[in-house]
Amino acid sequence: MPITKQNVFSNLIWRFLERTGAQIVQFVVAIVLARLLTPEDYGTIALITVFITIMNVFVDSGLGSALVQKKDADNIDFSTVFYTNIVFCLVLYALMFVVSPYIARFYKNAELTAVIRVLSITILISGVKNIQQSYVSKTLQFRKFFFATLTGTVTAAVVGIWLAYNGAGVWALVAQQLINLTIDTILLWITVRWYPSFVFSFERLKALFSYGWKLLASALLDTTYNNLRQLIIGKKYSSQDLAFYNKGNLFPQAIVGNINNAIDSVLLPVMSESQDDKERVKQMTRRAIKTSTYCIAPLMMGLAACAPVIVHLLLTDKWLSCVLYLRIFCITYMFFPIHTANLNAIKAMGRSDLFLKLEIVKKIMGLTVLFSTMWFGVMVMAYSLLLTSFLGQIINSFPNKKLLNYGYLEQLKDILPGIALAVCMGVLISFINLLPIASLVKWLVQIVCGIVVYMLGSALFRLESFAYLKSFVTEKFFSK
Repeated sequence: MPITKQNVFSNLIWRFLERTGAQIVQFVVAIVLARLLTPEDYGTIALITVFITIMNVFVDSGLGSALVQKKDADNIDFSTVFYTNIVFCLVLYALMFVVSPYIARFYKNAELTAVIRVLSITILISGVKNIQQSYVSKTLQFRKFFFATLTGTVTAAVVGIWLAYNGAGVWALVAQQLINLTIDTILLWITVRWYPSFVFSFERLKALFSYGWKLLASALLDTTYNNLRQLIIGKKYSSQDLAFYNKGNLFPQAIVGNINNAIDSVLLPVMSESQDDKERVKQMTRRAIKTSTYCIAPLMMGLAACAPVIVHLLLTDKWLSCVLYLRIFCITYMFFPIHTANLNAIKAMGRSDLFLKLEIVKKIMGLTVLFSTMWFGVMVMAYSLLLTSFLGQIINSFPNKKLLNYGYLEQLKDILPGIALAVCMGVLISFINLLPIASLVKWLVQIVCGIVVYMLGSALFRLESFAYLKSFVTEKFFSK
């Protein structure tokens, strides 16, 4: 499929709608389940999800990204990766089955053994689904994701809520995840017209793995590090502390996850297609950073300002302890576009070696901060995310100073106007929390005021990203 501006925009919209639809459903389900289940139930499933998440890194083995990055990937490449993934997943499931009793013993929770063994089935399902995801990304068919994901998410939501209502506890969360992934995978295999052939090439696998293993190692480092906090909190503190920490991540992750995943999915194949034109890749990186930050910053600052009201209304007061965590995550996620765009540019240029080196440097820095703060409480560990996020931005942008002539200072200059306006907007609407009015009315007033302040400020100060989006929307939807 040829890469055109219209094609890129169309796929970006479909990917965004898919992520938004799924997140809206999951968001509603999370609110309902938070009312039906206890923080301890969420803490238990959070511990297990850490191990499953780490295992799922191996499901891709970096080969999916290698297929997307390779300009002339064909059916032999895709079939080879498919069969390789299946073998990996069988080994990984067997490993999780064997070690589950030891994990349960370590956390002194006998229930974990059965839950881990059942939930680990998602590893096998992900292995079957992974190649279809790569094919969709490579061929820019993100419309397929929309229908598959939404169907699986809605069905799983109904089952999960029904089980929780009938006292299934942690098993409601297990069933929800399994059903969601299973239906999603089945529908992708029905709608995406790619099926493996009976071919396998060790030479192709070797070539793909030479690029992909560095991404695998990078992803493993990143995933293990990102989940290490949860493992430490669950062991050193309590499952309730872990539940509050994770719930603080729920809202900002749901919002930024939609935008960031949509951009991330489309950027790599599009940049890879233009990998021989450095100036074009630079312009794509710059536009992605500026526009994404302009959109994400007000959402995060608005969410941080409204946090007490949102938690009170949607999760009930038993979850109020997650408010400060929520605000910390909002600030962290606000800068995600810098990470996403820089790393995709590096991958698109074929420099997976640099990608791995960056991860090693970031994780050495991050682990130093983590092990220094873990003794002082969960809140101090959360605050340390702000420091590691800032340092991570500088590290991720460093290679592109040479590769694309687009360094961190220039990137910071591009996003500061939007960030500054978003912070001012957040501070202003936070004062509405002091008004003696009903919580729902207070929240609605904050939303309206936040939108008005940000839009008027954008027009008044003539922000470039505002003008770009305005002209793009006008051209796309209102021009004859």
